[in-house]
Amino acid sequence: MTKTAEVGVSAASKPLLWWGLAAATLLLGYADLWRGGTTISAFLLVIGYCVLVPIAILK
Repeated sequence: MTKTAEVGVSAASKPLLWWGLAAATLLLGYADLWRGGTTISAFLLVIGYCVLVPIAILK
C-alpha cells in the first residue's frame, strides 16, 4: 500500500471516529439517565450534544 492510500484511509475514518465517540457518549448518558442518575447523565449528554456532535459535523 502506498503512503497516499494510507493517508486516505485514516483521513476517511476520522469523522467516523468522532461520530462513534459522540454516539457512545450519548448512549452512556441515556443509560445512566434510565438507571436513575442525574449528574453524570446530564454531563455526558451535554458533552455529547454540545461538543462531540458539532465536532463530528464539522469534520
